[in-house]
Amino acid sequence: MVNLDLYRVFYTVARCGSLTKAADELYISQPAVSQAIKQLEAQLGTPLFNRMRKGMELTAQGGELVYKDVEKALKLLNGVEQKLAELHGTATGTLRIGASASIFQYILSGKIVEYRNLYPQVKIELISDVSPKIIEYLKNDRCDVGFVNMPVADDDEFQSREPIQILHDVFVVGKAYSHLCGRELSLSDIAEYPLLLMKEHTVARTSFETFCRSFGVKLSPSVEVDSWDFMKRLVTHGMGIGCIPREYALRRLADGLLFELDVQPTLPLRSIGMALTNDGNPPFALRAFVDLFKQEKLVDAE
Repeated sequence: MVNLDLYRVFYTVARCGSLTKAADELYISQPAVSQAIKQLEAQLGTPLFNRMRKGMELTAQGGELVYKDVEKALKLLNGVEQKLAELHGTATGTLRIGASASIFQYILSGKIVEYRNLYPQVKIELISDVSPKIIEYLKNDRCDVGFVNMPVADDDEFQSREPIQILHDVFVVGKAYSHLCGRELSLSDIAEYPLLLMKEHTVARTSFETFCRSFGVKLSPSVEVDSWDFMKRLVTHGMGIGCIPREYALRRLADGLLFELDVQPTLPLRSIGMALTNDGNPPFALRAFVDLFKQEKLVDAE
């Protein structure tokens, strides 16, 4: 008799490439994962994995031969469960959401809470990483939906949707530099003060530098950070001028801990977009989450 649980463990290990990661995803112990693989190998009479120092690798004459068929079978079974759940107007299963820590905190937290209230039976997994990694996880079936800094080039494996949030990059200061408020400043004026920027090769930093170069201005940071919260803390304590999406600083701006400067020309708009695989039949749990964003029309207030 076919033991589907063994095949689910096999599929998860193959996808994750690691017993430890598979155990974490399945919420079982690593020895239990290892034992399940050994049991399935014994039933099939062939080794399914090569145990490598870097992880688990499918064998050419075993694991690779059955992986695609197992993947198709499990997806078909998941589809049956989803159809039955949809008939009852509810969602079940697991929803894996990928995004950066900032996008989770400032953009998605409300939607995730709303979704949980609507569909409490769905297990939600939050996968936090930078946008390029989220795209990689999406393509490798390690997350179901990704929220990334735009633009992202489409390819055959996934599609990016229209933006769900516009970001307005602005210059902010703490009380130590609040005397700059009320003045129209140029990009060249900013160069006279300590500047805080995100680290190189981030979308925010690349967008900022490209824009400044287009006006013949080069602004070098005094401090580079890897977190918007850390930038806000340093700017609040007088470390200099920060460049941050206004949407990520609304609370401190409202509380009077940060002050927005009038810098001309204004920085270009950026956006957060949704990325999905090109699956023509996504599960109901995923469709229900995507539908939450269709209910709101994105409007740029400026």
